[in-house]
Amino acid sequence: MRLRPALLCSLSLLLATGAAWAGGSGFNVVVIANQNSSNSLQLANDYCEQRGVPPQNVLLLNHSWSGGSISCSEGELQTNLLTPLFNMLQSRQLTNQIEYVVLSMDLPYEVGATNGENTSTSCLFYGFKPDTNSPVPGYPSCSLPDYSFNSYAFSELPFPQGAPSTATTNSFLAFLLTDTNLAAAESTLQRGVASDSTFPNQTVLLEKTSDTARNVRYIEFDDAIFNTRIHGSYSMVRTNTDTTTFTNLLGMETGLGNFDLATNAFAPGALADSLTSYGGDLLDSRGQTVGLAFLEAGAAGSYGTVIEPCNYTQKFPDPLNYFYQARGFSLAEAYYQSVANPYQGVMVGEPLSAPFARRGVGVWLGPTNNLAVLSGSTNLQFLFTAATNLPLGQVDLFVDGTFFETITNIPPSAGDSLSVAIDGVTNIYGVPANSSVAQVASNLANVLNSASNSTSASATAFGDRIELHALNPNVPAADVTLSATIHNSAANPTTILSPASTTFLDSIATGFHGVLVSNNPAVGDWVQLTVVKTNGNNVTVAVTNSTSGETIGTLLQTLFDDINGTAGLESSDGIYADDFDDESPYGFADFNIYAQSPGWPASAIQVTLTASPDLIAVPTGPSFLQDNLSDLQARNHLYVASGASSLPVSWTLNTTQLPDGYHQLTAVAYEGTSVRTQTRATENVIIQNTGLAATLNTLFGASNTALNATLQFSVTVNTNTVNTIELFSTGGPLGTVTNTSPAYFSVAGTSLGLGLHPFYAIVTAGGIQYRTATTLIRLIGTEPQFSITPTYPPLTLSWTATAGRAYEILSATNVNGPYQTNATLTPSNSTAMWTDTNSPAKAKFYSVQTSY
Repeated sequence: MRLRPALLCSLSLLLATGAAWAGGSGFNVVVIANQNSSNSLQLANDYCEQRGVPPQNVLLLNHSWSGGSISCSEGELQTNLLTPLFNMLQSRQLTNQIEYVVLSMDLPYEVGATNGENTSTSCLFYGFKPDTNSPVPGYPSCSLPDYSFNSYAFSELPFPQGAPSTATTNSFLAFLLTDTNLAAAESTLQRGVASDSTFPNQTVLLEKTSDTARNVRYIEFDDAIFNTRIHGSYSMVRTNTDTTTFTNLLGMETGLGNFDLATNAFAPGALADSLTSYGGDLLDSRGQTVGLAFLEAGAAGSYGTVIEPCNYTQKFPDPLNYFYQARGFSLAEAYYQSVANPYQGVMVGEPLSAPFARRGVGVWLGPTNNLAVLSGSTNLQFLFTAATNLPLGQVDLFVDGTFFETITNIPPSAGDSLSVAIDGVTNIYGVPANSSVAQVASNLANVLNSASNSTSASATAFGDRIELHALNPNVPAADVTLSATIHNSAANPTTILSPASTTFLDSIATGFHGVLVSNNPAVGDWVQLTVVKTNGNNVTVAVTNSTSGETIGTLLQTLFDDINGTAGLESSDGIYADDFDDESPYGFADFNIYAQSPGWPASAIQVTLTASPDLIAVPTGPSFLQDNLSDLQARNHLYVASGASSLPVSWTLNTTQLPDGYHQLTAVAYEGTSVRTQTRATENVIIQNTGLAATLNTLFGASNTALNATLQFSVTVNTNTVNTIELFSTGGPLGTVTNTSPAYFSVAGTSLGLGLHPFYAIVTAGGIQYRTATTLIRLIGTEPQFSITPTYPPLTLSWTATAGRAYEILSATNVNGPYQTNATLTPSNSTAMWTDTNSPAKAKFYSVQTSY
């Protein structure tokens, strides 16, 4: 970690739907698995089952990587992952639907090149960012590369509207779900899913450690704490400590290279990370604690850099990620919005985790029968009811997990008159046609800031949120009022304004001012700090160098100590010094001067740093303790949304646009804010516009089938004029047979991996298509316990079996054995039966065991 160089200023396809889908769901995810890794396949399959990811959203890769599951070259990433991904999205018509990419363990996360090192998640997010400032090829520079800024950061926009501007292709909220073993990775997945909409009340801890190279995020703490206080979601606390053995936290940001965590450190859904150089070297540790440690301690997500990054705060998560999570954004949205330059960082964990997502209720009203038969133009009816104070603004229809059409959209209405009163001064904004929620927020903020309509507060728009800062330090926050009304003389307004509170909130932050002195002192050189307190009294602290060869750090440390030892500065209207940083090898030293009391009025202390001519003191001239003025001003939030609290929908579906056969129709309603939490209503139907029909039959396989079995299917069509029959499952198409019916397919279980898999076929005949019903098969490894049922005569043993599993039938004339093998049986379905045709009249004892 380098020091900073200066002051840092389906039908039944989709079994699991999860509890909430903040800004995304399984419909919006591509899961990428390494087909050469059984762990990668199993984790991917479990992710799909628990998050309702459609089978066509899975990409199975069969490539070798030069760096195994740790690293790859930029060219390998392009050839082996990016190109197959983009081809898959285009061929499966998913290009405009996918927002998330989940890399299922045993895939490389470091991406190296002669001009820098990035990560696979950052490359999927906004492309490889070369180190344009590197003095020597292959050696990282300290500067941030050109075009590495993430424009999505701090935007509070829906990701499709705020995707990074420097991305050269489609952009994805990419996460690596991994650990050193499968069980640990599965635990992260399960905790992430379990966290959805739990609205936890645990504390987030923001640690300012004693490690001056790694604690630099402390300057960002107060802003996040203030916003979270206004939102009122949960407790966020800043502390000066190196301790990391806390328990039951909702999150932690620390700055340490090495540390230990309690096994139950975090509640489900927590975000936690450390600012250190190699926290992203997940499986190739360079002696520092890596992000996986946070996951193994219970967090749902973490972050770390894979290479020496310098301690720029822009390369690490801002604590605002906790505020974004509190608003309801998913873990991936919260993390990517909080890292300004993520090119060297790897995002690790469960990206859809959303503890604060509030979804409404969706009910399918018609057709009312499950598997209703539809034909021609059919009316679909459903009703969505929004969560409290969160309108629903859009409804999309998905067919079998793939986007079909937007059914309704309720943007802000043209002509809506928005009236906002701040401290008794009213400003009015008229919504023009074709405005988005974010555009309304931005334009309304401009109106509030305009000179002709000046108020006692400034306004800044962040997506759908307007952050308001009081401009008069002498007016208590509770006296600054905020109200909003909406009117439209021609129609019902669809724009919604929601103040976070009717009055502003005072800051609990403490004002500070950073000072720096450079050049090593000669004998007689001096440094002096003059303080003018808020009561007008002056206090001066000065030090003089009396030793030849002294460093600037030693001289400034003396001034630092004298400030903190001066009695006249210890009262509530005084100051103290903190955050001393000795950078004498680089020719400077610095520290911060803090007010003894929190709040804006207390920061009006004036300080002036001066030095002898051989030394350079920065800044020059008198200054107030207001480097963090934005955090000191009283604050409030105003939220803009659009939509309705109750959304009845009646829509005509032209079923002739879809293949005949079995389909799952899912109407998805989106919250009319930047968070866009999804609410669903789902119905299974059969479409029949022609006489074409087909049946998928399982010839070898059952609901539980051994992984090492070869599944066998047949597809029978009620016509001889068949063009193609295609079999589909996890990962998309598995095979095609032309010009014949029935068609036969064989699928090796090991190619799909342990887990639940849906199988269906699509038949094309004479330009018409038919989709069969779906068969669900779970490929299993370890045999579950089973009981044996005997019948007689003749003696027959039967049991519920795993298809494709070999069973040995043993017998003995004495219960204590020895047992001899009578036969080996491999059932093709879920019922196993064996008859002992040679059973003697005397008693015999039997045992059945699996044979691996």
